[in-house]
Amino acid sequence: GAMKAFDALVAYCPTWAEGWNQRAFVYFRQENYTMALKDIDRAIALSPNHIPALSGRGITLMKMGRQAEGEAALKRAIDLHPWLPERGLLSEPYGAPH
Repeated sequence: GAMKAFDALVAYCPTWAEGWNQRAFVYFRQENYTMALKDIDRAIALSPNHIPALSGRGITLMKMGRQAEGEAALKRAIDLHPWLPERGLLSEPYGAPH
């Protein structure tokens, strides 16, 4: 039922980045990483500093086996939020939280 609700949400309010991000999370949970990435990219296009979408992009890319690209996306999220818990997913430490 969640997918049906988020389909309706993004149709009703296509300029709200969080709607796309939440639908992407449903796709991610279904392991449909291609569709998750598509919605995440839409969320980021609407809100370039959307930290959860940037973090989700990184994790999704890593799940797709695109480690370097995923880590780059995750680092962008960490640059905006240095205390982001997902920083632990990086293969090497990245910047120290202040």
